[in-house]
Amino acid sequence: MNTEKLVAKIIACPGPDYDQEVKLRNEILRKPLGMDLLTEDLSKEVNDIHIGLFHNTELIGTLILTPGQGYVKMRQVAVAETARGINAGTRMVKFSEEVARERGYSRIELNARQEAVNFYLKNEYTIVGDQFTEVGIPHFKMIKEL
Repeated sequence: MNTEKLVAKIIACPGPDYDQEVKLRNEILRKPLGMDLLTEDLSKEVNDIHIGLFHNTELIGTLILTPGQGYVKMRQVAVAETARGINAGTRMVKFSEEVARERGYSRIELNARQEAVNFYLKNEYTIVGDQFTEVGIPHFKMIKEL
């Protein structure tokens, strides 16, 4: 995959890119857990900031920033299997940090799956508190001051 053609941008919700986003999130994050995102109520997502990483017109990664009081919560981070190992996740995280700063947020919080903790540590996020279970798997709360 030619990484020079990777573009991170904000996804309009609703819209055709958002439809691709939901499919990618379902495939990567929900189906492996025996869950189906398509049966969940996603109506509140219109208030979120949706970030997508595209290779040409193909969505290869996505994440959501949900606004809070002075911070945003990063959630639903998903990278297509075909885009692993090309720093797609890091590109999206860095872009989302820029967007959050531009919109006046001073901190990003997230709940990282245990297998993703090292990725976030490399991107200067800090673990806060003890391990907990979410959607049936171990997670850690992590934060980064912007």
